[in-house]
Amino acid sequence: MKDKIYRILPVFLQEILISVFNLLAYKKRYGRYYVSYLELFKNNENLSLDELKRKQAERYRTFMGFVQDRSPFFKKRLSELKSFADLENIAQIPVLTKEELRKNINDVVTIKPNEKKIVSKTGGTTGKSLKIYFTERNMQERFAMLDNFRARYGYALGKKTAWFSGKALLTAKDVKKRRFWKTDHLHKVRYYSTFHVKDDYLKYYVEDLIKYQPEYLVGFPSTILEIARYGLENDYNYPENTVKAIFPTAETITADMRSVIEAFFKARMYNQYASSEGAPFIFECGKGNLHLELQSGVFEVLDQHDMPAQAGRLVVTSFTTEGTPLVRYDIGDSIVLEDESVTCTCGNHNPLVREILGRIDDFVFSPENGKINLGNVSNTLKDTKGILKFQVVQNSLESIDIYIVVDETEYSVDVERKFLQNWQDRVGNKMQINLRYTDSLSVENSGKFRIVKNNIKHLIGN
Repeated sequence: MKDKIYRILPVFLQEILISVFNLLAYKKRYGRYYVSYLELFKNNENLSLDELKRKQAERYRTFMGFVQDRSPFFKKRLSELKSFADLENIAQIPVLTKEELRKNINDVVTIKPNEKKIVSKTGGTTGKSLKIYFTERNMQERFAMLDNFRARYGYALGKKTAWFSGKALLTAKDVKKRRFWKTDHLHKVRYYSTFHVKDDYLKYYVEDLIKYQPEYLVGFPSTILEIARYGLENDYNYPENTVKAIFPTAETITADMRSVIEAFFKARMYNQYASSEGAPFIFECGKGNLHLELQSGVFEVLDQHDMPAQAGRLVVTSFTTEGTPLVRYDIGDSIVLEDESVTCTCGNHNPLVREILGRIDDFVFSPENGKINLGNVSNTLKDTKGILKFQVVQNSLESIDIYIVVDETEYSVDVERKFLQNWQDRVGNKMQINLRYTDSLSVENSGKFRIVKNNIKHLIGN
């Protein structure tokens, strides 16, 4: 009903409603706990590694005491374990899978039905969304930690921002008028649709961004990439010194994506990692290094046998998930840790991450060569030109379908041959590669774009 009313209102009333909605949401995010947390994280920016580890161990003990007391699921799971609240004994707790969390969610949750809570829904890019509950305190702590990171590059709520996320705010009339955004004028945020990013519309995005001149860009990097690429290829000159920083969210970024986006907007991108479920944070510093934020939780990188590894799947315990506790939760992503001997000169002493590889589910499987992860998939564009966008769909062990959008003025038979060779180098010579040329590729219901859709995971062993 609310959606129907929204869609028949004139634009200025729609934008007032957006401002009101945000005002209500911000009251929950920036309430009584927020300022004290923001001050805390600002004061803790230069703590030594030993101090950070001590705080992490203390917070872990407190969190686990709460979880055991309030969550029926974890009370049962922890009942026969000894000294589980000591961080050095965390490995004795079984790993929690997404399916296990989904199946037992009512017993995992600690918030009673009549208690205050903030609802967060996972994107559901794998087809299954999940409803998570946060306490107001935890939500405000998360935003304080995130805002403290962004504040290092000048950002604050109220600075002019372009936001690219899965908000479905447009109407058919907006599309007809080639207006692909709605603005919260009160908080100076313009929301650009991530559902209408195609060649016919990209010029309107680029020209409005140049006109609007936001100080910050936040959101899905796949959308920002399409806009930046279009701008570069069509000789738009984005005004210098207008964008101060770009903060990608929700998707893995590659070196090629970063290069194109930064070249067009003439600004640095600062990466960060978290999740809708409430995973602890990973932040990029001014030196371009990724740091685990030990104040937000515990990060474990495990191999297929659940043993600690330098590179592998990420298992998290998040201190800001008291509403729906995440304890040794297999988040579904993989990372590569930096060697412990490597340090950063930025002043942040949190441990370093060499690379965020992204979704474990987003891989191509070759019977000949095994799993080809997202980073290697992205690198198939090396030494090619004219490939605007592609998506890989795997429906069998013997073949893959690659849907590809090209610029015919640059794409050629030689480029196709090189692209196919890059793929052959990764999947081997036995797998059939089917190129499917198309004019456009759609995003998921969440507004995200998935470069890989693997539909045969059930056929692949661990």
